[in-house]
Amino acid sequence: MEIVRLHLARIDALNHVPVHGFVIKHPRAGAILVDTGVGWPYDMLKDWKIVNRHAVDALAEHDLSPADVRIVINTHLHFDHCGQNAVFKHAPFYVQRAELERARRQEKLTSEWFDFAGARFELMDGDSEIAEGIRVVATPGHTVGHQSVIVESPDGGAIMIGDAAYTSDIYREGENADLSGWRGQYADREAWAGSLRKLRDLRPHAVHFCHDTNVAEMTR
Repeated sequence: MEIVRLHLARIDALNHVPVHGFVIKHPRAGAILVDTGVGWPYDMLKDWKIVNRHAVDALAEHDLSPADVRIVINTHLHFDHCGQNAVFKHAPFYVQRAELERARRQEKLTSEWFDFAGARFELMDGDSEIAEGIRVVATPGHTVGHQSVIVESPDGGAIMIGDAAYTSDIYREGENADLSGWRGQYADREAWAGSLRKLRDLRPHAVHFCHDTNVAEMTR
């Protein structure tokens, strides 16, 4: 299975980080999209100084269109991970039940980006299989319902980590990472640290980040 990275935005107020989504090209389930970027209009988010991009354009770079996407997985429901969900309203949205409940309470400003009329949620309570060789694992800490996506393979598989760690350095350093310049890395530090340990214990061969172009490649 191929993993394709999409460049969806840049957040200049957060160290000029990129915002990536990922397409998993599954041989039977079709294209599975992990996260959808920032929505439109986004003037209510001007404090974040966002340079935004349409998901349609990002997909077209890889000869894909929204119609090719059969499943959407949201790692969580912050504005930069679910903002263009409505582009894919034909697809089900796989999200942790705890995350949807949290977002409906807390994300009032951008709720229309994920909780629009007709949105079809597939709610999960913990680790779940999405398709053959594709599963999500609950990785709370950044938010209570955060999840990461695993693509399994004989060499240990790959992880799309969402915001369980903003960067490859934070992933490697874990609890010892300097987070002084990274606002919002965790809402619950203990749960966040435990989730990073859980992911590292899976011994993936590659870890893909939403806010870092580097891929953490691990030796086995």
